[in-house]
Amino acid sequence: MKINISQIPEEGLNLQIEKDEAWFRQAMPAELGEHGISAAEITCRLQRVRETVYVEGEIKAELSAACGRCLEEIKLPLAGSFRYTLIPAPKEYAEESELSAEDMDSLYYEEEAVDLDPIIVEQVILQIPMKILCREDCKGLCPQCGANLNKGKCSCPEKPVDERLAVLKNLKLEN
Repeated sequence: MKINISQIPEEGLNLQIEKDEAWFRQAMPAELGEHGISAAEITCRLQRVRETVYVEGEIKAELSAACGRCLEEIKLPLAGSFRYTLIPAPKEYAEESELSAEDMDSLYYEEEAVDLDPIIVEQVILQIPMKILCREDCKGLCPQCGANLNKGKCSCPEKPVDERLAVLKNLKLEN
């Protein structure tokens, strides 16, 4: 969704944006795997001061994915807020230059338009937890038979001890 800078009024522009699952399937990078993002609701405010555009907003979505321990399909709500400063892209880039702290908080826009789609994708990616769990105390799967241990204990015998390593039980370490 591109917004022309000249169309942002002096008092600012409030936007309500909705993106559906098909849009996310196309927009999300393939290396993120098979996460299903349902429709997302984005509310944001754009404020322009000369050529600088300030974007502030909130995002709400729902993630459909498999639990990282028990592989059960779960739906996980995602929510977060964001703030960006957008400035015009420099006409020429220095070949090698060190970024300042200000540069790290800014994004560039080109052709007098701000594209909000990459910001939306980035914010959704930032809200996805590194380890997706159905619950914090998920017991996962039995490593021998693959039974879901959250649903009950499996019939597998206790973990067999490798006879080659049994001698290490009697080893005592001194500090």
